[in-house]
Amino acid sequence: MKIKANDSEAEAHLAVPPSGKGPGVLVLHPWWGLNEDIKQVANQLAEAGFVALAPDLYDGRIATTIAQAETFAGQLDSDKAAQIVRAAQAELLAHDACQGDQIGVIGFSLGAGFAVWLAHAQQAAVAAVVLFYGLGWTEETNTQASYLGHFAANDPYEDDNYRDEFEQRLKGYGRPTTFHIYPNTGHWFFEPSRPDAYDAAASQLAWERTITFLNEALG
Repeated sequence: MKIKANDSEAEAHLAVPPSGKGPGVLVLHPWWGLNEDIKQVANQLAEAGFVALAPDLYDGRIATTIAQAETFAGQLDSDKAAQIVRAAQAELLAHDACQGDQIGVIGFSLGAGFAVWLAHAQQAAVAAVVLFYGLGWTEETNTQASYLGHFAANDPYEDDNYRDEFEQRLKGYGRPTTFHIYPNTGHWFFEPSRPDAYDAAASQLAWERTITFLNEALG
């Protein structure tokens, strides 16, 4: 489907549960783009009873190497991407299949920053935020959402001290927050297309925790 964001359009992958209705969850991709890993996350959310929408922040481009991903992320217009995320949130809530007046947001790496931003910018609309090996600005931790974080024990892209500070800021604002650190894992441990990093056991545990969390927050 297409999402209209001001004067531009963005593609998005929509997945609806077999029942035809369910709580909404926005899925925000990492710096690779809207690849099959992220589409599959949306599909699995639908199988679990959620209406999932994954917008494309890269205008169809998909990186397969770190060098490509660095280039695409560096070229990203953050303001335009934020407009797309905001439009996707509104589109999801307005969809006939979406139940309730609040949604959850799952952000992977680059997408985690936009998930944190959205929960702060649209406080009445976002009830739950799931972060996969990514964070946002600590200035955007005063929200109305609950938070679940999945982080790798060995991650050169995330600073442990900043992660701890971010967690404490959320808790300081009274936000229900649980951060998990997965031993012997690295960045992208949840993504099957990254065989150098993918960890099936950690991925399964993170997924089970995510579904439980979303059911509690949006149920």
